[in-house]
Amino acid sequence: MSQAEAKPRTTGRQEPGRPKPEELVPSRYAVRIGEIEVLIISDGVLPLPTTMLGHNADAADRAVWLDDMFLPRDAFDWALNVVLVRSGGQTILIDAGLGLDPDLNLPRAGQLIKRLAGAGIDLASVTDVVLTHLHMDHIGGLLVDGVKDRLRPDLRIHVAAAETKFWEAPDFSHVSMPPGFPDALRATAKRFLSEYGSHLNLFDERSEVAPGVVVQRTGGHTPGHSVVRLASGGDRLTFAGDAVFAVGFEHPDWYNGFEHDPEEAARVRIDLLRELAANGEQLVATHLPFPSVGRVAVDGDVFRWVPVFWDY
Repeated sequence: MSQAEAKPRTTGRQEPGRPKPEELVPSRYAVRIGEIEVLIISDGVLPLPTTMLGHNADAADRAVWLDDMFLPRDAFDWALNVVLVRSGGQTILIDAGLGLDPDLNLPRAGQLIKRLAGAGIDLASVTDVVLTHLHMDHIGGLLVDGVKDRLRPDLRIHVAAAETKFWEAPDFSHVSMPPGFPDALRATAKRFLSEYGSHLNLFDERSEVAPGVVVQRTGGHTPGHSVVRLASGGDRLTFAGDAVFAVGFEHPDWYNGFEHDPEEAARVRIDLLRELAANGEQLVATHLPFPSVGRVAVDGDVFRWVPVFWDY
């Protein structure tokens, strides 16, 4: 190659006078389920100790899984995924991300409001919010300064009645969380229920939020933990909230540190994965790597995660 043909080497540094690039990582991904429009949005990531992946597992077994996944052994970045759904003239936000909690020093999370704006989503267009449960990384975005004022006054927030009851006096005796998290979870849930209590639409076991959009209580992770099932034109997708984690395919019996009833959570996880493997529907979950769209296969006595090929 001649000197004239040589291309200048890029350094990745921002040059003076040039506009700043957009984010260098993808943060939203669109899926269509029949007539239902689905947008998966990344709220960022939570760096947590790897013991949170399975505090009932032997440390050596956790190390093997992390090594097999080419992940560090000390801390693991948990994805935070939120879903926006449009069906039957309704715009439904499923979970709301972490928001802002400076006391926990989690600067790479809490990106939802910025990324909704980047996707051209006006908060005033959201007619419904479905909350899988009331952990702070699922409700905190609604507590960001100025957000409530931008939401509709007739906003409906769908959550299981068992969930709001639980947070009146939450039981943390079976969890295994880093210091500071239990207090932060209690405070955030209390504040949310105080600020949004008049918007709550409580259900017992199941509720149809919009055509083809059904929220269903599973329990386990929290007593009112719920999943959202989408169905239209023969297509199906389940947003599993915190029922499924990345390690939960190979090790569905490992207890996650945030599970308030770990034994029940493991039963819920196994039943859900068996169902999804049998019917072939798509799966999205809060803490699977973005965009987390995939399917479940049975692999001997355990399960296997099968990511979809991205559709451009």
